[in-house]
Amino acid sequence: MRKDSQGKVRLRRANLVLMLLSDMRFLSLIFTWLVMCMAAAAAPFALAPFSVDVTVPIGHGMMGGLWKSKSIADPLYAKGVVILGGEKPVVIVSVDWCEIRNESFDRWREALAKATGTTRERVLVSAIHQHEAPVTDLEAQRILERRGLKGSICDLAFHERAVGRVVGAIKKSLKRPKVFTHVGLGQAKVEKIASNRRYVLPDGKISFGRGSASGRNVLAANAPEGTIDPWLKTISFWNGDQALVSLSTYAVHPMSYYRTGEVSADFPGMARDQRQEETPGCLQVYFSGASGNVTAGKYNSGERKNRAVLASRLHKAMKAAWENTRRRPLKEISFRNAKLRLKPRDHVGFMTRDFEAKLVKDANPWHQCLAAMGLSWRRRCERAQPVDVPVLDLGFAQMLLLPGESYVEYQLAAQKMRPGSFVWVAGYGEGGTGYVPTEKHWEEKDGNLGDWCWVHPGAEKPMRQAIREALVKP
Repeated sequence: MRKDSQGKVRLRRANLVLMLLSDMRFLSLIFTWLVMCMAAAAAPFALAPFSVDVTVPIGHGMMGGLWKSKSIADPLYAKGVVILGGEKPVVIVSVDWCEIRNESFDRWREALAKATGTTRERVLVSAIHQHEAPVTDLEAQRILERRGLKGSICDLAFHERAVGRVVGAIKKSLKRPKVFTHVGLGQAKVEKIASNRRYVLPDGKISFGRGSASGRNVLAANAPEGTIDPWLKTISFWNGDQALVSLSTYAVHPMSYYRTGEVSADFPGMARDQRQEETPGCLQVYFSGASGNVTAGKYNSGERKNRAVLASRLHKAMKAAWENTRRRPLKEISFRNAKLRLKPRDHVGFMTRDFEAKLVKDANPWHQCLAAMGLSWRRRCERAQPVDVPVLDLGFAQMLLLPGESYVEYQLAAQKMRPGSFVWVAGYGEGGTGYVPTEKHWEEKDGNLGDWCWVHPGAEKPMRQAIREALVKP
């Protein structure tokens, strides 16, 4: 009897131990679940960075078909990030191309939206605008091909492959999104790069002739910088102390020398690559701000050696903005978009009959390309498709994308609309507009508006209204 009693006691003790162990495993599961819930609540935001080669093949049209690519000086990339945690994902991507216009712009946005489960207006596509790079406009290219013309803007098959590469890179990155908790804000003044195209001659007359390189133009080199935004702004995303992505923007035409046929990301690409080497765990992305009328002309002679000089100055500012960065915990993400309607240009040379007259076989191939792009934009306007002006709002900072070659005055105006906030602006969104000047530039007869501006005078008022509608929280 005693042995049986002792055996029962031992059995009860063993069962009790098993119950306790089972309870501990259960409690451990509960604890793990609670920790995960707390982490999700504390850090509900995530991102998916991506970078992919989109270099054009040899023989591809450059700068809209004015010349062809002959060699690859350095590769072209599409770099960006998918931001998760708002109502829907937001994609921000910078492309080392000259411009992405009309149907081409829509194709990029639709493909990336589908890949990320978001809407088209939430895909912010910005071209850096180097001239040793392609302009893409699918409908314009089809117009040329249907008529059997020599002009060639872009390769339709290559364009689709490039978009497909970006989609593939995004899908791969989305499989392993990275949690982020903080947003960093930093800025630094850029020394001796930007200058406005507009400058005053010794006799008091106004000139708009300061291009990307001053060359032998002593007057352009000696004139004041004029209206610019001297600040490079950087928004970065962090998981605690770990930097994940850095997005920098600066308003200047990104060319040192060009029209050589050497495909290149020019001096911004060099500066960005150097920063990438310095921060291997953090993707460095560069955007050109609203700089339709801002170039490096005052400080750039056009000599090849100047590319490295300008890259060094830009890199210095990017590094300083990084060192000046202050992190803040992110609490909310919101998105707004304004619908901008611009009138197609109705001056002589810009109407449908004028474009049709140049879309003939004996016309200059470059004039054919310009006419096809102009007609593509006009058809877009005629079907009443507005231009999206989107803003990603982080509460204490806003990221705004402006269309085409918007003049720097719009960027400066946007910053004044949100005093006390960090307003980050990228230009070269929907490229179909070409230059978007202010009314003052029309009045002063800005000579740059001769062929690369497809919007009619009167764009300033709706532009400012759209910027305010998108930027200023109701």
